[in-house]
Amino acid sequence: MTPRPDRITAGFTGRLGTFDLNARFEVPATGVTALFGPSGCGKTTVLRCMAGLTRLNDGVLRIGADVWQDGARFVPPHRRPIGYVFQEASLFPHLSVPNNLRYGQRRTRNGARPVAFDDVVDLLGLARLLDRPTAVLSGGERQRVAIGRALLSQPRLLLMDEPLSALDRFSKDEILPYLETLHDRLDIPVLYVSHDIAEVERLADTLVLMDHGRAEAVGPLSALMADPALPLARLPEAAEVLDAEVVEHDSAYGLATVAVPGGRLIVPADAGAVGTRHRLRIVANDVSLSRQPPAAADSSILNVLPVRIIGAEPTGAHLVTVFLLLGHDGTGAPLLARITRKSWDMLGLAAGQTVHAMVKGVALVDRPAPEPPTTHTGDSR
Repeated sequence: MTPRPDRITAGFTGRLGTFDLNARFEVPATGVTALFGPSGCGKTTVLRCMAGLTRLNDGVLRIGADVWQDGARFVPPHRRPIGYVFQEASLFPHLSVPNNLRYGQRRTRNGARPVAFDDVVDLLGLARLLDRPTAVLSGGERQRVAIGRALLSQPRLLLMDEPLSALDRFSKDEILPYLETLHDRLDIPVLYVSHDIAEVERLADTLVLMDHGRAEAVGPLSALMADPALPLARLPEAAEVLDAEVVEHDSAYGLATVAVPGGRLIVPADAGAVGTRHRLRIVANDVSLSRQPPAAADSSILNVLPVRIIGAEPTGAHLVTVFLLLGHDGTGAPLLARITRKSWDMLGLAAGQTVHAMVKGVALVDRPAPEPPTTHTGDSR
């Protein structure tokens, strides 16, 4: 593997007890890369190897041009500028919130823009927590403090090992917008471990799909979610995520138009001002297909787009998952449709045809970080 300044290169091979790890991948040194797969597939082990907490003799780790492991070279954990966020916040109960945040705070590495205390407080909505004992913080609040502590260690790389798995749904919904804000406003690459596809859809730019200790596929999230060769498209909740930009408003009807590669979609007007970027989620079960576009007066469905069929496969006994690309010429973003086998046969559908996708629902899976609460609501666990 040749070092590249804009890439993270990792490869770890070895046996740990009865578990065989053979995971190798190269991902961008920007944004969020999700390691996704079932429990026990090796996601956390890979993170521990990257942190230097688990050492395998056959290992390679390069962060840009910096070599942290390769052959005999092994940079010990305490010399790796890594922020590590675990499943449990593990705050120090005898320290205040500010002192928990500052624990382990490092001097800024040469040439890097420092992550300042006040910036972290602002990014994570921590101002109203600074005078509270850690014992009274909710699960989501504790995890936000733990993330802030990791950021103030001035990391070159942020590792997050299922940071939301110990939280209830309310606490997850509270903290996810803050993670999106970190993604948008910090230039620290994040390796994010999860087995929750909803978290991955909302946060990740790049996906490392893992199974049985191996990196089975690596690439942009949207491409892998609609890849016929991978299991994601076969999930009951199969969906595609698209990056979109608001381009127009229809104030009379409270709607906005967003542009995606290969087409435009209509969404609720609270999507923000023109130029605002969003991530959209379109569930395969919410996409129907038609040989001809329906007349506007004959349908309540607002989003009808030309698509090219690139493939299909049976899903269960009576369904078909159809793999699509937006645009008459099929050069746009990928999309999934799940229709009945009867519909597939009646319409005479086949790969290579241009048809029309009728999208019954479009969900915005991101939203601005909420304002910090004005009153303490107590422990939400």
